[in-house]
Amino acid sequence: MSDGWGRLVSAVVVAASAFGVFLIAEHFFRRLVRRLGRRSAVLTELTVHAHRPFLWFAGVVAVRSACAFGLPDGPWRGPVSHGLGLALIGVGGWLVAGVLTSVERAAVSRLRVDVPDNRHARRLQTQVTLVRRITVAGVALLAFGAMLMTFPAARAAGTSLLASAGVVGAVAALAAQSLLGNVFAGMQIAFSDAIRLDDVVIVENEWGRIEDITLTYLVIHLWDDRRLVMPTSYFMSQPFENWTRREAQLLGTVELDLDWSVPVEEMREELRRILGDTDLWDGRVSVLQVTDAVNTLIRVRALVSAADAPTLFDLRCLVREQLVQWVRRAHPYALPRLRTEHLQASPAPKSADHPPGQDARLFGDTVDGRTRERTFNGP
Repeated sequence: MSDGWGRLVSAVVVAASAFGVFLIAEHFFRRLVRRLGRRSAVLTELTVHAHRPFLWFAGVVAVRSACAFGLPDGPWRGPVSHGLGLALIGVGGWLVAGVLTSVERAAVSRLRVDVPDNRHARRLQTQVTLVRRITVAGVALLAFGAMLMTFPAARAAGTSLLASAGVVGAVAALAAQSLLGNVFAGMQIAFSDAIRLDDVVIVENEWGRIEDITLTYLVIHLWDDRRLVMPTSYFMSQPFENWTRREAQLLGTVELDLDWSVPVEEMREELRRILGDTDLWDGRVSVLQVTDAVNTLIRVRALVSAADAPTLFDLRCLVREQLVQWVRRAHPYALPRLRTEHLQASPAPKSADHPPGQDARLFGDTVDGRTRERTFNGP
């Protein structure tokens, strides 16, 4: 008994000593990696995302090795070894996920999405992010399966499930039809380039920017700081507007209803002056047209262009405000007005007093009319 406890104490001392030496070596190694990480983005990200799981992995390995050689025989040796094995599998999966996250962050950091023409960079960012999430989900699933397979009952259940894989597969497919549909839609979004991170979209009459894309849902950051969460299958089955599919440049309109007397050519000159005095206009399009004439008003439409959607919104508001001020200041007679004509009232003609004619009743006062009336009245 004393020999067993001595072996246990020795194992604990050896494990603690090994882990202490490892911590000292890891400290110097981490400083070296940080220094080298100034030239390598992957090493820098590894120190952030893989450092903690690596420490846990090394600690579990040290404890498991010490227990394997120094743990005395007893009824609790098996459960302890099994628990350490489960911990090793779980921490190993965590470490692999950290490495994958580090590689993904390093790859994304090389992409320039802060430039005007960033469509290619946003496409790669979306694909890299979704691929990392798919692989991390696969690693987690494999780790969970490996942990289950360490239990004899789970292995027996797995064998019986394989024997009836057809029925179980059909039932599982029906139960997870919606989830699998969203997962496949997320994979399709990643590689079809239909939508990317930071795309400006119109969904359900809401204007916003794609903030996050997962395998099952998308998060849209709306213009008023609300978040709209939509399933990925929606974007593969329903139409939506993508304002930055090819480029961010857009056209916008400003419409005013004015009197027929408005000087259209002078209004065009005023539009050119307004656009020339602001940096919101990208210099591509400046058009003013009369698009409709109804009753006492004409509809004047100004077509302008901007580099992106937020700038276009501000430009449209600016053009609308200054055109309204110009009409009020320079041509107030062209403001919308309602024309009325006063007519002298005349007495209404008197109607003749006579009984209602034959055509004043539904069925009429004829033989045929009375016959149809009796038909509808019944016996």
